[in-house]
Amino acid sequence: MDMKKCLKRMGICLLIALAAWSGTLLADRKRLSEDLIRLHVVADSDSREDQDIKLQVRDAVTESLREDLEAIGDVEQAKAYLTENLPKIQEIANAALEKAGYSGEAIVTLCREAFDTRVYDTFTLPAGVYESLRIIIGEGKGHNWWCVVFPTLCVPATTEGFADTAAGAGFPDSLTGALTGEEEYEVRFYLLDALGRVENYFCQ
Repeated sequence: MDMKKCLKRMGICLLIALAAWSGTLLADRKRLSEDLIRLHVVADSDSREDQDIKLQVRDAVTESLREDLEAIGDVEQAKAYLTENLPKIQEIANAALEKAGYSGEAIVTLCREAFDTRVYDTFTLPAGVYESLRIIIGEGKGHNWWCVVFPTLCVPATTEGFADTAAGAGFPDSLTGALTGEEEYEVRFYLLDALGRVENYFCQ
């Protein structure tokens, strides 16, 4: 086989490999966008009191949801559960506000929302548009708190615990490795984050 034909075949093989790799990358981006539900709690203001109240609301809501959501294994079922229970979740949030002596109210919605890159203790989520259980307290002008409400990826306190939960949610090793910062998947995370930023740009 002459050199020209050899280089041509090598080029074709390279293009096929790149196409396959790009396909898995887009599949991972879609999985993040569609299979995660994030919790987003926005404080009334940045005062110390309002920031403390925000965390009290967070704790009340997550505690009320944890047992039911841990029993759900499908994201569509989780969305249906949250949609059906939005009034109840709002009542829980407002009960926490009343207990804290706060006179305002919280509004709870389930919506698509753009997020920046977020670093947690054991993993990092790339930027992008995600399904969000959004709780706005009062004017909603303070710093926010966010995590993942489904699957319960924010509960494990170790990287190993996160990896086990991610595997249970059906995440491939490449995606889990990218989120937990494994060196061999650093480029993958960078590209997932870049794709998410593009999503955010068009979501504005």
